[in-house]
Amino acid sequence: MYKGLTIIFGFLFLGGLIESAGVPIPGSVLGMLLLTLALITGIVRLEDVEREGEFLVRNMSIMFIPPGVGIILYLDLLKENLVAIGVALVLSFLITLFVTAKTVEVLRR
Repeated sequence: MYKGLTIIFGFLFLGGLIESAGVPIPGSVLGMLLLTLALITGIVRLEDVEREGEFLVRNMSIMFIPPGVGIILYLDLLKENLVAIGVALVLSFLITLFVTAKTVEVLRR
């Protein structure tokens, strides 16, 4: 268990270091990409992180509690910008839907 968590959090830490060096991508995303590359190349074995990864995914809902509290704290600000936020959400949803559909089309050929 300690080995898997050490690997996962090690890649999270490495992503944070790269982000702090000036890369404009969140460190958690960088760490996840690096871990994915390490799994694909065989540097890290799936068996080493599978159990811990499944545990984290099963308990992911707990991670949404702090952002939920943050939303409540900034409710007035959200109300002021409701139209802009709504437009951004709808547009990003439609763009993601379109890109996903095109990607599936290309991959199915």
